This record gives sequence, C-alpha cells and structure tokens, in this order.
Amino acid sequence: MKITQQLYSSNLTLLTDLYQLTMAYGYWKSGMADKKAVFNLYFRKNPFQGGYAIACGLDYAIDFMENFEISAEDVAYLAALDGNDGKPLFESGFLAYLQAMKFDCDIDAVKEGTLVFPNEPLVRVRGGLVQCQLLETPLLNMINFQTLIATKASRVCLAAQGEPVLEFGLRRAQGIDGGLAASRAAYIGGCAATSNVLAGRLFGIPLKGTHAHSWVMSFGDEKAAFEAYAEAMPNNCVFLVDTYDTLEGVKNAIEVGKSLKARGHQLAGIRLDSGDLAYLSIEARKLLDAAGFESTEIVASNDLDEHIINSLKQQDAKVSVWGVGTKLVTAYDQPALGGVYKLAAIEDEKGEWAYRIKLSEQAIKISNPGVQQVRRFYLNGEAISDMIYDEQQIEQVQNLIIDPLDMTRRKMIPKEATFIELLEPIFRGGILQYQKKTLEQTRKYVQEQFQTLHRSITRFTNPHAYPVGLEKQLFELKTQLIMEQREKKTLS
Repeated sequence: MKITQQLYSSNLTLLTDLYQLTMAYGYWKSGMADKKAVFNLYFRKNPFQGGYAIACGLDYAIDFMENFEISAEDVAYLAALDGNDGKPLFESGFLAYLQAMKFDCDIDAVKEGTLVFPNEPLVRVRGGLVQCQLLETPLLNMINFQTLIATKASRVCLAAQGEPVLEFGLRRAQGIDGGLAASRAAYIGGCAATSNVLAGRLFGIPLKGTHAHSWVMSFGDEKAAFEAYAEAMPNNCVFLVDTYDTLEGVKNAIEVGKSLKARGHQLAGIRLDSGDLAYLSIEARKLLDAAGFESTEIVASNDLDEHIINSLKQQDAKVSVWGVGTKLVTAYDQPALGGVYKLAAIEDEKGEWAYRIKLSEQAIKISNPGVQQVRRFYLNGEAISDMIYDEQQIEQVQNLIIDPLDMTRRKMIPKEATFIELLEPIFRGGILQYQKKTLEQTRKYVQEQFQTLHRSITRFTNPHAYPVGLEKQLFELKTQLIMEQREKKTLS
C-alpha cells in the first residue's frame, strides 16, 4: 500500500527544512553534490525513562523514497525564493540539477517493529551528499514520531497484562497526519483496535466504538437512550454508563441487556469514563454478575496511561478492556523522541571512506563514526547484548563491546552466543530490495521480541539497561578521532 500517495496528490520531496536545500546548494556550488557519504539515524536516550524503544515508520519512509523527485512545480516554487538581497536564493543550474536528479541511495534499516536501544542506527543512508542531506528531515519526521508512539503503546499494553487496549486518540491527536500515524504505530505497538475509521480503511486495523455522552443526553432519560441504541445496533452494545450516576447507569444497562438477551443478542459491555475507576469497576462487576451478565466486559477510559493502568491493576480493578487516547497518541509525558541524523563517513580523494565525528562538551552528544551495523547476540534464546561495529572492519570484529559513554564498562560476548545483523538492505542504487511486512506480521514480530528480553528491561521504574556498546576497534577509532580533533583545537 502506498500510504503517502493515498493521502496526498503529489510527491513529498519538499517535506524538508530549508537548510537542507541551502546545504545542498552549497555542495553543488562546491562540486561536492555527488560525493559519497554515510549518515546514521539514531536516538540518544530511551523514551519515557524506559528500557527500550520500538522502531516504527519504515513503511512511510519507503513510500517517501520511492516517490522521491523534484517536480517542475517544485522547481518553480524554489525559483521564486529570494535571498536577503532580494535576488533568487538558488541558481537556475542548481534547480535543473535537482529536477534531473534520480534517487539512487543505498538505504539499510532495522525492520519495523524491532526493539532498539540508544546509539544504534535505525536507518543508515549511503549516497551522494545532496540526496543524503535532503533525506534527513523527512526520515526523522517519520521515524521519530512513529517510534515514539509504538513504544508508548507497548508500555500501555504491558501494563494491561494481556487485556485488550483500544486506541481512542484521534480527536486529541496532533492533526490529521499525527492521528493516522499514531493509530498505525499504536497497533504495531500492541493495541488491539482503533476508533479511527480512516486508519481502519487505510491500514486494515480493527475498529471499535459505540456511543458518547451526547447520545444519552439527547434522550429524555438514560434507559430510553440505551433502549434506542439497542434497537438500532443490537450487535454493538457497549453502553457508556457514567453520564448521570454511574452505578444507576449500570443498572439501566442491565435492564436493557435483559431485553437484548431475550431477542438473541448480548450486552457486550459497559464503559466507565470518569470517577474512581477501581471502585466503580468492582461494584459494576458485582451488579453484572449478580444479574447473569458474567461475560459482559467492563471498558475503562478517562486519560489513562501505563502508570494509571498499573495502579488500577494493583487495586484489583475489574476492568477487562482499556480505552486509551490522549496520553497515547500525543505521547503525553514525552512528546518527542529526539532522534538525530549524523554524518559518519565521507568519500576522500582516493575513493575511500574518511570517518567523521561530531564533538560536544556533552559526551552523550559525541557521534559515532563509521559505516555502522548492529549485531544482536543471543544466548539460550535471550537477547544478551548489541554490538555497533564498522562494516569496513568486519573481518577483524572482536566480541568485546565498550560503553561509548563509559570506557570502564565493557562486556565480552560469549563465544557460544549466536547473532543476527539488525540493519537490512532496503534500497540499493535507489531500487527497492525490501519486502514490506503486513501490519499483522510486524505486530507479531514485536511480541516475539519481547519474549527474548529479560523482564527487568521492560519494567516501568528504573529498568535495567540493556547492554549496547561499540565493538573494540570502533571504540578505539572513535577515541582516536576525538583526540585528533581535541589536539587540533589545542594547537589552534
């Protein structure tokens, strides 16, 4: 499915920041436009103070790159941009170069749904400087947000302990794009269904939803509203019972449920959307069971997140389905992942890779050099550590990893450990190599990976840090580059 092309009538290549185009122009003017480079997209800290993230958004990125082109209309727009002196910002020769340009990068990425950790490249881009630079903003836009939401959804689903989580966030999402992307990412992260009908149509996500308070308020009394809804939709009866008095609402739902049962239908559930959800769900369960509605589900909503659900679980709340909206689709407690896209190598005069590094006063912001790959090691079916290594040195890779932020933290990988390479070919020379997975396959893949992680890594409070490090040679190369740059600064 061409996701972006179903939503928009033209390509999205100008979904970028102006500074990407000004740098591209500078490369062109300097004769460097097609000079080969390697960039890595990664994040520095796990979101939500957690122990992991779920890579998401790759299918969006693939659609974008498959339709990467600068159209005549794009060129006309860019030609009309002025610089500070009132003259055209870009020369016509550069615009002609852009219009003639064909996407020909090599792209490698972790599969969508992969559990990932700080400093690991989620996407590696290799190609001409102009194209690599123009990909930065859109890739970050697509990968950052969906990775954030898929991770949040997984945390909410972990708190629900196997009970269904429904994503109800469209009305509070950050615009149309945010609503659709969030519904998709939340489903990958583990949500069972969405209320977002367009997302259901575009992505094949199951839909759930019944009625709002306005339905009840538009009738003379609550029971009449339930009766009318049951008459209209006897196969979709989950009554919202907290419009006036919650426990009285449960009793009214039971009365209408009896008439449904007499007609061969069932009261599928009731929904609690306010008040003390622990107390009300316990009391509602007593009323339902006493009336013979043991299979009727209790759905809870009302600004839920993983922490509230976890608390309700500890209070023995009798909720069987969780409706989560605002705090899921907006990633309420951390609204951005903070992923970055850094140059790691550039082609020198001999056609060989010259490694690059960004320095900072903050160690966490010092980038890692090299044509990076990530190797995940397993022992007895459990993921035990990830190694970031340089593909150019693959023959000399050693099974020793070093924490990039603390050289004293080292781990030797057991010889008997097996491994997989996480970055897979997506494009070669601009030609798609990757076979996209269905959302169901991706969702299943996420759950399978959780089975390989120690539970201490997925806990909400003070999670164990999954071991990720630079392979010994790459760590030494990084240290050497840092020292060289520091020395240059000292001499200057």
